Parts: sequence; C-alpha cells; structure tokens
Amino acid sequence: MSPHVRAFVIWAPRLVGLAAAVFMALFALDAFNGKPLSEALPDFVIHLVPAAIVGLAVVIAWRYPLAGAIGFGGLAIGYALMVPNRPDWILSISGPLALVAVMFAISGAISRSPRREATAR
Repeated sequence: MSPHVRAFVIWAPRLVGLAAAVFMALFALDAFNGKPLSEALPDFVIHLVPAAIVGLAVVIAWRYPLAGAIGFGGLAIGYALMVPNRPDWILSISGPLALVAVMFAISGAISRSPRREATAR
C-alpha cells in the first residue's frame, strides 16, 4: 500500500468523526429559538451532550481505532433504536456514525498490518 493511501486511511476517520461531532453540535443552536440567553443557555448545554459523546469517541478512537469502530457502531445502533419511527433522522445521524465506524475498522486493520519497508540494498 502506498504511503499516501495509508495516510488517508488512517486520517480520514479521525477527520470525518470530528466533522460528525461538529455537525451534531450545530443542532444545539436550536436552543436559542427566540429565547433570552438566560433561558436558552441550559438547553444549549444539554443539546451539546451528544456532540460531546461523539467527540469523546473520536478522542478514544484516535489512539485505539478498533475501539473507535466498536464505539461509533454502538452509537449508530443506539441512536437508530432510540428513534425507530424517524428514518430521516436515522439516516442523517446514524448513517455518518456508521460510516465512521467502518472507516475506523479499516484504519485499525491497516495500522495493525505489518508495514513493508522498502529496503534498497
């Protein structure tokens, strides 16, 4: 495997996982729906909890990609089970989480495989 492909496979799930956390954090802005800041701030913090959980999963997966694959897969399944009657929500939230789980699984498999060092002697 070329070094560029290897670097992509290792870095892509980390960046996509961070993007998923930021995407989920954007939903917290809904707490400010015309409310004064003093009323909206507690709701905003509560709405940031899912993004913080995804961010924590990225932090753990950064060092342990296979644990990240399991964690993101669990988050995707857990969210899908929480909203079974909303396939659009499942697709927009669980879909990216499942994609990141697969990407971390591939990254973990690649990082565990022995590297072929070119020895030109």
